[in-house]
Parts: sequence; structure tokens; C-alpha cells
Amino acid sequence: MTVRTRFAPSPTGYLHVGGGRTALFNWLFARKHKGTFILRVEDTDAARNTEEARQAIFDGMNWLGLDWDEGPEKGGPHGPYYQSRRNEIYDAYFEKLLAADRLYKDGDAYRFRFDRKPITMHDLVCGEVTIDYRDESNTPDMVVKRSDGSYVFHFVNVVDDLEMEMTHVIRGEDHLMNTPKHLQLIEALGAQPPQYAHIPLILNPDGSKMSKRDVGAAVGDYPRQGFLSGAVVNFIALLGWSSKSDDEIFTLTELIDRFSLEAINRAPARFDYEKCKWVNQQHIAKISTEAFADLAKPFVEAENLPITENYAAVIAAVKEKVRLLTEVPAAIDFLVTDTATQDEEAVAKAKANPNAALLPALADQLANGTEWSAEKAKEAIGEVAAAHGAKAGQLMFPVRVALSGRAHGPDLGDIFAILGKEKCVARLRSFH
Repeated sequence: MTVRTRFAPSPTGYLHVGGGRTALFNWLFARKHKGTFILRVEDTDAARNTEEARQAIFDGMNWLGLDWDEGPEKGGPHGPYYQSRRNEIYDAYFEKLLAADRLYKDGDAYRFRFDRKPITMHDLVCGEVTIDYRDESNTPDMVVKRSDGSYVFHFVNVVDDLEMEMTHVIRGEDHLMNTPKHLQLIEALGAQPPQYAHIPLILNPDGSKMSKRDVGAAVGDYPRQGFLSGAVVNFIALLGWSSKSDDEIFTLTELIDRFSLEAINRAPARFDYEKCKWVNQQHIAKISTEAFADLAKPFVEAENLPITENYAAVIAAVKEKVRLLTEVPAAIDFLVTDTATQDEEAVAKAKANPNAALLPALADQLANGTEWSAEKAKEAIGEVAAAHGAKAGQLMFPVRVALSGRAHGPDLGDIFAILGKEKCVARLRSFH
């Protein structure tokens, strides 16, 4: 059996991170089993569907690296891949249900007559779930065709899954109670159902349901916020899935290798934006300095900072200090311009430090030195401190703040090397 999975979003808004995770789990499962991943657009709600939303889905999927084998822009043997273009297929299945005497009119609508028996589904994540259809008050017969002639979600969803030969349906737990309805429809059509796996919901850190307005909800925001796509994929994979190890940082290839439905947790996942930033930082640490420089460049230019001749060295100095690409401009501004904003609290603290009085002496020693290097500059700090009865470590903080205007940042040796002798001397002398 060739595994076939699908992601079936509705183009009524941006791609939600929950949808992105559903797409990812389906994609990972298909890739793990060398199967086929299908993108199907559920666009029957003409009043709410927009071209912008449809494009946001495609853009989000492409940015995450979740390529589809069949679907819009790719084609395939089971098209069209837009529900709005599949009405003839739905009509044919509707006629099958009519012929099987499973439909009846209710006004101008048609209802599907449930078999009044318990329906048990075997979910690959949630286990065995039974819905008792003998109590008609709890499980009224389901409308499949509305009075305006349009078909309901449950019907077209089942038809599409059968027509597209889905072997596995991996979707959010909010669809769990719909599945027995779908099983009844599939049975009435004389078909074999796919296997179902309902994945846990994503909650906010406080346990509330994640809404469209919450931080981190929109996949389209992540590129603008300076995340790497591989890091976001890594992070959302951990929302409800465990590698069964202490490892948390994975490439896409490693995720494919490790992924399994058995390792999906039953409990809801908690979204942690700070954890997402940490994962991003780990991915930044793993890429080359050249790749990091290229990715950071648009963010640097957006803040009107110059791309200097020593840009590669500047970027290398902060690569392990930032979590997001959006943090790069503020991390390097003092290295590429003399007008960078200073941390007033750090400056005040450094000026109050008694060892700040040694900065002019350090500036003189650096100015008089014939050889310039970061190592020589660091040696000069030790020599000036010792000459005035202090330790080198006590002078480091005032020096750092004098050169950078902040308490933290790149290694002091990198700052010396990038700024050069003239700028270092000038900044040390002007800090008073």
C-alpha cells in the first residue's frame, strides 16, 4: 500500500500555525513512508474565500519547505484539487446515496439516514472511540445537501478522501467527533475508510485555546519576525510530538527519519514563543556564517545600516548572540556606525565604575602602540590595570561599554578587531 496523506485548508484567512503543524505531520508521514502528499483546497465557502488567503497558504507551505506531490500548481490524477470545481463528482456520489436509499428530503434539503447502531473508530492517536447512534436525540440525521443545493463539509470531505485514495487522514482533534459520521457515509458508499489520526490541539501557555490574534498564530509572520523556516518546522513538530529522546533540534531530514504517529502525544500542546526563539537560535548556530550573513542582510538594509567592507566579520561576531534575524541590526549598529543608540543604564553604570578613570590611560597606550591587533589590545588592558593596582577583569566592563554603548554583545576581541585602532582610541577618550 502506497501511503497517501493530504492537507485540506480553507482559504478564508492566513495559514494558522495549527494548520501548518497538520500539514507538517501529514508531510512527514508521507515522506517517511515514501508516499504521496496532496494539497487540496476546500474553497466551497465562496463568501469567505479570497485569492489573498489562498496565496498565503501556498506561500506558507513553500516557506516551511512542505512541497506537495499533487494539488494546485502541480496537478495530478485526482484533480481538480479545488472543491469548488468538483461538483460533478459530488453529484455522482449523491446519486449513489439516493440509490442506496440513505437520503431523504427534509424541506428542500437532503438528510443522510444514519444506521442506528454504535460506531467504533480506531484512531491511531486517540485509540478506540465509540459513538452510539441508537439515541436519535443526540445524533440526528445529517444534512448532506442544503436547500440551496450546496453540499456540506462532511459529505464533500468524505468524497474527496475516497476519490483521492487517501490511506491516512491526519487532522486536528476538533474533527474527532466528526469521524463516526464520515465512517457511516463511507460504509453507505460501499468503500473502505482511510486510517484516522487526530492530533492534539495547540493551546496558549496559560491553557487557553490559541486564537488567530495570539502571538505566533500566523505562519506568514515568522519570516518577517526573523525566524528561519527550518527552525519553525522544528518547533511546530515538537508541539504534540516527541522524538522519545532528549534531543530537540532537528533538521527536516532528521524529522522525517524520526517521525511516527505512535510518538504523537494525546495531551494538548502548549505554544511557547520564547521556546520558538530558542530553537531558532540553535538553528542559527548550525548554519554557516556566509548563509547567516545572506539571511541577515535584508534586515540590516531595512534599518538603513551600511553593508561595510568587513560585513562578514561584523556578522560573524554576533552570530551566536542573536535569536532572531530581526535582532541583528541592533546587535551590529555600533560596529558599522558612530551614531548607534546607547544603553543609558549600562553607560551610567560604567561611568560610575571607579575603573572607568583608567580609560584615557588605556587609550594612550593603544594609540602609542606600533602593532595593532585584538590580542595586543587585550594585553594593554591587563598592563594598564596592573599599573594602577587593578585587575584586567575589572576594566573589561567599562571598556566594553565605552566601545559599544551596551553591557553585552560580541567578544571584546572581535570588537577591537572590527572597530580598529583609530575608532577604539576615539571612543575610549570620549567616554567620560
